[in-house]
Amino acid sequence: MTENQKNSLNVELTGLIETPGAANRVSDQSGERRIDDPEVAQMLDRLIEKMGGKAGAFESRLVRDLLATSLKLIPDGRGTGELKLITTAVKEMRYAYRVFARYADPHKVTIFGSARTPEDHPDYAACVEFSKLMAEKSWMSITGAGDGIMKAGHVGPGRAASFGVAIRLPFETTANHVIAGDEKLIHFRYFFTRKLMFISQAEAVALFPGGFGTMDEAYETLTLVQTGKASPMPIVCVEGTNGGYWEAWDKWVREQLVTRGWISKEDTRLYYLAKTPQDAVDHILKFYTVYHSSRYVKDDLVIRLKKPLTQQQVDALNDEYKVLVKEGRMAMRGPYDAEGDEFPDLPRLAFTHTKSKFGLVRQLIDRINEM
Repeated sequence: MTENQKNSLNVELTGLIETPGAANRVSDQSGERRIDDPEVAQMLDRLIEKMGGKAGAFESRLVRDLLATSLKLIPDGRGTGELKLITTAVKEMRYAYRVFARYADPHKVTIFGSARTPEDHPDYAACVEFSKLMAEKSWMSITGAGDGIMKAGHVGPGRAASFGVAIRLPFETTANHVIAGDEKLIHFRYFFTRKLMFISQAEAVALFPGGFGTMDEAYETLTLVQTGKASPMPIVCVEGTNGGYWEAWDKWVREQLVTRGWISKEDTRLYYLAKTPQDAVDHILKFYTVYHSSRYVKDDLVIRLKKPLTQQQVDALNDEYKVLVKEGRMAMRGPYDAEGDEFPDLPRLAFTHTKSKFGLVRQLIDRINEM
């Protein structure tokens, strides 16, 4: 940005932030300019255009909303700690998205597991094998960049096919030697922004045995998929030879959660207990045999496929999974206008979804892949 542009931006901002005492005033106080003032909106639009934004574009409107929300923090009177948290979180997300955008095409698997797993442990060897096999299928691995399972998840694919999503802690602060110094190593201050990247950038999740942190990550992943807040994806539970970690956990889930009605029986289909690292790889790849991706357009669930289904197959799905359909029927179609240029050539199976029973949605995808 040139010096003249900087000065122009300062002038625009001066018109929005008029006095030093604004932080302690409410938005409707007499004499204070409101953020919904049309003149303020015009100022923000001019700032966006000067930074290269396109007038009227949906993305530009989103940036304006982001700027407007930030400016509302002044009359809200938010304290220093809250402002620092919001600012740091936005900065972390912006930088992380920028890094991942450089590697948009390769598929990615997020690997969770204990930082304390020794390198001579069967779980460590299983993770090295799993991540290596995934790399051989052109997948990249995302781990927390520490030692234990996180390091194993980088050793398998090597530095070039690895992402590190590290957290700043009083302990475990050093990234493992595989990813240290790499441009794909991202440091986070907050767990919630780190978790967002773990899940939002992955098309599969591999869970290895671990402690509180691993369980937290496992349950958050399952909850996001179970509630439809994350796209359907394969979640595989993997461990080394002679392990019983996931079998014991699965037994507890079925005896304590399913039998009590805390989760539905079909929710246990959201995860898969792999027999071996190769079995885990095969399960992930099978998920993407026909299924490509999905998204919502208002209330319609749009399932993008690598190849179309026949009318007979669609009729069968309507009979088997009618409980998922709020109104109408499942049908093959082309892209919605709202999808823009997202995979325009892929066929779609679409229907008005009840927005519930996501364990059954997972079964629906499995059924499509079997077809």
